[in-house]
Amino acid sequence: MTGAKILVEILKREGVEVIFGYPGGAVIDIYDELYKTPEIKHVLVRHEQGAAHAADGYARSTGKVGVALVTSGPGSTNTVTGIATAYMDSIPIIVLTGQVPTKLIGNDAFQEVDITGITRPITKHNFLIKSIESLPKILKSAFYIAKTGRPGPVLIDIPKDIQQAKGEFYYPEQIQLRSYNPIYEPHIKQVEKAYTLLEEAERPVLLLGGGVINSGASEEATKLAELLNLPVTMTLMGLGSFPGDHEQSLGMLGMHGTYYANMAIAHCDVLLAVGARFDDRVTGKVDAFAPGAKIIHIDIDPSSIQKNVKVHIPIVGDCKRTLTRLLEITKNVGKPKKYWKERFKEWWEQIEIWKKRYPLSYKNDPNYIKPQFVIEKLYELTKGKAIIATEVGQNQMWTAQYYKFKYPRTLITSGGLGTMGFGFPASIGAQIGNPDKLVIDIAGDGSIQMNIQELATAMEQKLPIKIVILNNGYLGMVRQWQELFYGKRYSYVKFHVLPDFVKLAEAYGAVGMKINKPQEVEPALKKMLEMNTLVILDIHIAPEEDVFPMVPAGKATTEMILV
Repeated sequence: MTGAKILVEILKREGVEVIFGYPGGAVIDIYDELYKTPEIKHVLVRHEQGAAHAADGYARSTGKVGVALVTSGPGSTNTVTGIATAYMDSIPIIVLTGQVPTKLIGNDAFQEVDITGITRPITKHNFLIKSIESLPKILKSAFYIAKTGRPGPVLIDIPKDIQQAKGEFYYPEQIQLRSYNPIYEPHIKQVEKAYTLLEEAERPVLLLGGGVINSGASEEATKLAELLNLPVTMTLMGLGSFPGDHEQSLGMLGMHGTYYANMAIAHCDVLLAVGARFDDRVTGKVDAFAPGAKIIHIDIDPSSIQKNVKVHIPIVGDCKRTLTRLLEITKNVGKPKKYWKERFKEWWEQIEIWKKRYPLSYKNDPNYIKPQFVIEKLYELTKGKAIIATEVGQNQMWTAQYYKFKYPRTLITSGGLGTMGFGFPASIGAQIGNPDKLVIDIAGDGSIQMNIQELATAMEQKLPIKIVILNNGYLGMVRQWQELFYGKRYSYVKFHVLPDFVKLAEAYGAVGMKINKPQEVEPALKKMLEMNTLVILDIHIAPEEDVFPMVPAGKATTEMILV
């Protein structure tokens, strides 16, 4: 078989159902094989960044490995932002890039770039194929690396001559990598210590991160929280790992987290953190984060433990397996739910005081549409069952605060890298991976323009995605910082020219709608949701509405700006 045919055959055996890509000279042989392979759906994007984000959205929403295919040179460099986005959020994608023939590598050939060198810091691993004999093993290794342990992106650079060369086909059923052996089973003694600490606690908090969703541990996390009567808070990436409408949910913590989540963290005596990496948006000033707490940290990636905060009981292992062991110990001890209810009664009374003192709130204005109201109505109308993609900025934070995510894999958002332009192409991947589900992209008027060309992709694929633009005429989050910390010096954040999004939608064959009065919100949302086609709903919101609460950069999470 040719290298191109070996590649496609192995993709089939790895269960790849869809590839997001953009052809070019350095991958034309692979595309020729895809032409003959109807078992694999190919989605033609309009920009390679869109391919990487779509593969990412597919992976986040399905739990499968997403695959992108692009040509060499600018084709491969256009995926860099998408690869970094997946890397920061631990998302398993495979990026296949074409490369100039082996003998031309290093000669500055046409459309040559050292993409393995460029992406080494932002991939879990990457490969340059140097012989056709190594192709099958490398492909198998790439999928294994991407989806095991802490997931992440893997890039494979394939020179054109290796795509055309012929070699014997083989498919390695199993793969062993001497230097890569993720630890799935936790050390039972550490789990026992964790239980003992929880039993001694008076003010515990359960913190859930994206690792809970990646490992499929939401059910175990919910059972543990209910059994031990634990308050539960989530990182942005952890939203949906525990039902957002549950009476024990404190919502999101951190820079734009709820007052009561941040106060609970600040006053807890035991913090059980599962699959979270304690990034700066969660901790604020590290020295002041959970200052009186003993921290239990469960994570499959040992390098994440003790990285940002001091941990008292580190547990390296898969979140699902570790929580299962912790549940088993708890049940074996046999203390009833009533015991835990009484034990933490005073702690819950304190949390209720914080909830009543500063609930998530906003002031309605008869003259302006408030974005928080839009998100609340969207949650109400979808009953929390939609897959919600977001762009980045204020739209993202309002969504995190006011859409009560009930289920895992229903929030598709760029957490670590904060990539504007991510949401819409990611929603394409999510819709293709979940054809029977409602997919909505909540966007800002700035972010949506960054990959707006993918409207052509969505229409070509007949995807009924709904795009809700919270249009304030600004780069909203930057404007908010300039208002609060830079004396309202609005430096280059006002959009003096914006497209007519209704006409833009119609230009691509989609439906466009525009509203600017509060009473129009619910009817417009209902009308949008009833349509079985792509809809852009352009909602003109209060132009200088801010996201609160907010923790200023470098401050403790208790130093919140509340209004």
